[in-house]
Amino acid sequence: MTPIPIVRAANEGDALELARLLTLLGHPMAPEGVGTRWKGWRSAGNAALVVEKADGTLAGAVTLHQMIVLHRPKAVGRITSLVVDDSVRGRGIGRALVAAAEEALASRGCGLLEITSNASLPEAHTFYAHLGYEQTSLRFAKVLVPVQPET
Repeated sequence: MTPIPIVRAANEGDALELARLLTLLGHPMAPEGVGTRWKGWRSAGNAALVVEKADGTLAGAVTLHQMIVLHRPKAVGRITSLVVDDSVRGRGIGRALVAAAEEALASRGCGLLEITSNASLPEAHTFYAHLGYEQTSLRFAKVLVPVQPET
């Protein structure tokens, strides 16, 4: 019998493990990058939830954001990343993280939860659909080049 994963709020001390998990997800990240952005990221209202393995390393993580948009009566919550270490997949960790994210965002007054997921991850899309999420739109992205001030 697999124990129920215990989800907790991430903290700045999780930077090394968060960087490792985000790298597994396809976002190469140095621990100092997480540490450098942590305070600004948290002060902007973002949060992360994690599950630890018995050895203290992280089994999985989910990052959350909420925003107020003019076209919705309640704030919109968003899962901006969800990753479970390959060594512990299939043990309910992803499901526990999504359930905790739903609870956290609902308690903050969000009326809708969106999940962004890379188009190259069809297994993740199947997972989200299994949890009751529907594909409602397409996401388009463009990397912006900083404007150089005239001298």
